[in-house]
Amino acid sequence: MTTVGVTGGIGSGKSAFVARLGAHEGTRVVLADALAKQLMAEDEAVRQRLVERFGPETFDAEGALNRAGLGARVFADADELAALNGIVHPAVRQALTEAVEQARADGVRVLVYEAALLVETGGESVVDLVVVVDAPVEVRVARAAARDGVPEAAILARVRHQADPAVARARADRVVDNTGDLAALHAEADALARDLGLPPIG
Repeated sequence: MTTVGVTGGIGSGKSAFVARLGAHEGTRVVLADALAKQLMAEDEAVRQRLVERFGPETFDAEGALNRAGLGARVFADADELAALNGIVHPAVRQALTEAVEQARADGVRVLVYEAALLVETGGESVVDLVVVVDAPVEVRVARAAARDGVPEAAILARVRHQADPAVARARADRVVDNTGDLAALHAEADALARDLGLPPIG
């Protein structure tokens, strides 16, 4: 089995690339965001550490994560964000390791792992191939603003809190330029699938 880690900044198109690659028979897709959400919802050790660090207001009366409150807090303070990442990322990496083992046992040919911070969180140590999907920052900001229905300034603020894409590009086995349209991005995903020995879609 081959494990492929796909990363890229906000608006890069990594999710669309992963969706296309994952449409090929023989693949399984694992999303870092989904793992993190599941851990914060269900893993008692992670939840306890979040409460200890960020206070009881981290969860509402029903036990659901106060996403808006926590998000506003960590994106306004680099130290707070680092503290959150220090709690969540190691747990996500462990969950990924378990997902890889399960996929291998299930006979999956290619596991595709999407993570915005693949390189920065040590996720690359779990995958065989690192793919970076990238585009110029002005293109990424415009895409994300249109997608989320928010001003470009708000997206730029989020970009400033993300890692420099050059760091991931320097560690990448494959860099996908997503300056073009969706058809071009799909063609790149299909080319990677072909290189991995996967059958064509359809």
